[in-house]
Order: sequence, then C-alpha cells, then structure tokens
Amino acid sequence: MNLENLKKQAKSLLRQHREGHFPVAARIRRSLPTHAAMNDREILRRAFGLHDAQQVIAAENGFRDWATLKQESVAVSNPSPKSDAFPTSPRLCCAQPQLIASDVTRLAEYYRDQLGFKIDYLYGDPPFYGLVSRDGAHLNLRRLHEDVIDRDAQAREQLFSAAILTENVKALFLEYQARGIEFAQTLKRQPWDAEDFVVQDPDRNLVCFASPT
Repeated sequence: MNLENLKKQAKSLLRQHREGHFPVAARIRRSLPTHAAMNDREILRRAFGLHDAQQVIAAENGFRDWATLKQESVAVSNPSPKSDAFPTSPRLCCAQPQLIASDVTRLAEYYRDQLGFKIDYLYGDPPFYGLVSRDGAHLNLRRLHEDVIDRDAQAREQLFSAAILTENVKALFLEYQARGIEFAQTLKRQPWDAEDFVVQDPDRNLVCFASPT
C-alpha cells in the first residue's frame, strides 16, 4: 500500500468532482454516509474538499478514515525488525461482474424496475457503461455492438454471468415471482445444500441468486 499513490488518487478524485464526472458521484455516495441519500447532481454541486476525497479513498480501501489508512500504510512500509511479515494482509472488498448490454439504459431500467436494483450511474451519451446495485451486490453494464458469448451454449450449460449470495433467498424468489419475473430456473435445493434460482435478463445474461452454503 503506497501512501503517495493513494494521495494522488485522492487529488484525482477531487479534480474529477470539480470537473463534474458523474461516475465520481456514485463512488462518493457509496463511501460517505453524509452523501448516501443524494442524487448524482446534488453530490456534484455540493462542496467537496481534499479531506472528503481522502475519506472516499480510505473507505474504498477498507479503512474507517484517512488517519487509520495513513497509520497502516506507515506500518506496512516500515515493518518491525522482529518480524519479516507485514502486520496486515490484503483484503478483497467486493467483486463487480460485468454484464453485456445491447442497450445500457434499457438493461439498467430492467434491473431497477423488475429486480429492485438502483441505478448508481450511467456514463456516456448515449450510455455505454453503467452500474446497478442492490444492497451489497453491484453489477457493471457494458454496451457491445455484437455479442461475444454464444448465448445458446450459455443457456444450455447454465453459465452464469453473475452469482449473487443472498440471505433469505426464498423471500427474494417470492418477491420476483409476485412481480411476474420469468425464471431460467425456479428456486431449487442443490446437492451442495444451497437454494438458488436463476434469472435471464433481456440481454440473456444469466444471474444466479443463491443462499450461502
């Protein structure tokens, strides 16, 4: 963990906020509780200083604040001579699968209106990239003019574009059932003692919602 590089990231984030880049608003909303209820335009209009940018970078790296990040960075850079191991280990925060979309706006609206996600941002005019999320699950949407996946083989082999661990997966299945969602696979108990169901979105991406095993 290079502190100088993290400082540069914070300055870059501050500059992007001042230039009005919409993807920055989603990062700020996820990382700063004071901005959680704001929309993109409200976030970009609100005063945002270097301290705020540093707080975002700290949160994205798994720290509660910038001061803790700095302290940990110094400890990693200068390990105790009594130990040849770093005091902390790397930690993966989350994964964001990338789904292929023929129309990013249309697909984002499907996840919002049918599956209960929110649209974090759409980027481009017309949008060629987007991010939707529900609770801790985030899905990137990327527009391609031609499909690079054999969708018939994907459906036949049930190759998931994303698998989302879901607490109380049965309740989510019933929610989607009540909304009239068409399932590629209804709720099923698997041999490995998990329950899951599969949704195929309008671009034929298969998304599996599964209980933790």
